[in-house]
Amino acid sequence: MALDIFVVLIYAAGMLALGWFGMRRAKTHEDYLVAGRNLGPSLYMGTMAATVLGGASTVGTVRLGYVHGISGFWLCAALGLGIIALNLFLAKPLLRLKIFTVTQVLEKRYNPMARQASAVIMLAYALMIAVTSTLAIGTVLQVLFDLPFWGAVLLGGGVVVVYSTIGGMWSLTLTDIVQFVIKTVGLMFVLLPICLYKVGGWDQLVAKLPASNFSLTTIGWDTIITYFLIYFFGILIGQDIWQRVFTARDEKVAKYAGTTAGVYCVIYGLVCAVIGMAAHILLPDLDNANNAFAAIVKSALPDGIRGLVIAAALAAMMSTASAGLLAASTVLTEDLLPKLRGGKQSSLGINRLFTLLTGIAVLGIALVVTDVISALTLAYNLLVGGMLIPLIGAIYWKRATTAAAITSMSLGFVTALAFMIKDGMDANTPIYYSLAIGLVSFVLVSLMSRRPVGAVNLA
Repeated sequence: MALDIFVVLIYAAGMLALGWFGMRRAKTHEDYLVAGRNLGPSLYMGTMAATVLGGASTVGTVRLGYVHGISGFWLCAALGLGIIALNLFLAKPLLRLKIFTVTQVLEKRYNPMARQASAVIMLAYALMIAVTSTLAIGTVLQVLFDLPFWGAVLLGGGVVVVYSTIGGMWSLTLTDIVQFVIKTVGLMFVLLPICLYKVGGWDQLVAKLPASNFSLTTIGWDTIITYFLIYFFGILIGQDIWQRVFTARDEKVAKYAGTTAGVYCVIYGLVCAVIGMAAHILLPDLDNANNAFAAIVKSALPDGIRGLVIAAALAAMMSTASAGLLAASTVLTEDLLPKLRGGKQSSLGINRLFTLLTGIAVLGIALVVTDVISALTLAYNLLVGGMLIPLIGAIYWKRATTAAAITSMSLGFVTALAFMIKDGMDANTPIYYSLAIGLVSFVLVSLMSRRPVGAVNLA
């Protein structure tokens, strides 16, 4: 165990060192928020994949594999296909706009009021993205090192807050690349082979599990559809993901490197699901399936190797936590704070200050949230339910109006929240009803409102 702790400490120190190097490169406001819009294919692919695949994708997909078998990969598949669609179809117009936030699109198409309303929804989403991965970091450290939960959250999450604050997007890019390599090696080339070896190989995995575990639909069509409604469309409009798109040097980089990142996400989901299936054989009596990842790492791996895989898991979680953190602080400094400061734009110092304050808020929220998948679902339900319809309308429907956008956002957001309270976090009804009500209200109010004049063409 001492060797594992040493490996993890070396990893954490490395992340802080990379954060310092990122700080040296972040000389301007644009450097801090979008890495100077100058990432090439390798950096772009690595940071895009690392951003998407975080704590919920890793710990959550292993849990889904433990419970449902190979069909647990659909969560990551929906994310990966969303990345592919975003980079193939939306990256080109987004890169032309030279913006920093999703909500700036709504301002260009509608008016500043639409931007402010959508910023509140986007802030809630980005905060919860950061919280889910911070929660996952705490869970892994707690189980593996017998730390108190609050200490695990503050320790692991604190590292993320520090390197994100000092270097912004450049720190995130540099740490993401290292994290991408570590989690690829640790999960795909270390943990997966060892788990399969422990169960006796693939043939024994097949023999010891029911046939339903190898069906792609065991998790249920309703869940698969919900994953696509929430995660596929959520990727298309999430601030943390768009902010990565804005870092691409040009549309060619986004198209090809982004597509590669999406394919990687699907493969990653399959790997994590199989790890969960092996864990079900090796540890069939877990009290809490959420602990499947940490438990299999603790029981199946020797010292040192265990530390490497823990670092791989932390890499996945930290990359997404930092992305959500920077996304939330960017929404604050670019969309909400200027309104309070009479239109005055934020400086590099203000960006750093609000990233730190946002990080402290994330740590506080993570101490009271208990379920990774539910927290992620909350984030995407609010985002997709509130913003998908107005944003797609802004890009593709010339008849869309500001009144319709604000009405749709408000009703979609409230509907998603109401049905999550009524039916539970894991229910499918919040996303179904919020999208339905958002779409109907958007179309009706647009048709009843005055036709927009001089709207910016974003398509």
